[in-house]
Amino acid sequence: MGTIATRIDSLRGFNFRFEADGIKKASFRECSGLNANTDPVDYREGQDPLYLRKLTGLRKFSPSVVLKRGYTQDPQLANWYANILNGITDRRNCAVVLENELQQDQVRWELTNAWITKYEGASMNATSNDVALETVEIVAEVITVSFPS
Repeated sequence: MGTIATRIDSLRGFNFRFEADGIKKASFRECSGLNANTDPVDYREGQDPLYLRKLTGLRKFSPSVVLKRGYTQDPQLANWYANILNGITDRRNCAVVLENELQQDQVRWELTNAWITKYEGASMNATSNDVALETVEIVAEVITVSFPS
C-alpha cells in the first residue's frame, strides 16, 4: 500500500489585502490585472537551418492593476492621485497579498515603481441600494510574485 498524499486546497480569492508605501490600510473588494508575460524571440543558428530556437525577449506587465472598493472617508488614495494630477511624480512600491483562511500570507505580488493612472468615482442611482464604488488603476514597471510561507 502506498503513502497517502497530503491534500492541498486552493486558496480563496476573497482573502486579500493591498499595501502601498505611505498608505496605512486599504481594503478592496476586487483586484484584477496581476499579469506578466515574456515575448518569445525566434533565433536560428547557421549550422542548424531547419529549427528555430525560442529565446526569452522583453518582459511585459499588465497595462494596469484594477482595484475596486466601497467609498470610505479615507482620502489616502485620492491624495495619491491628486499628487499625480498636480504633476508630482509619486511612484510607490505596492503589493497585493493573498491570504489563507487563517489570515496568513500565502502569495505576494509586488508592484515596483507604481502610480495611479486612473481614478474613477462612483456611479450613483437614487433608486438603487448598491454600495458606491471607487476604482483605481495602477501601473507598475515590474510585477513579481513570491510565496512567503
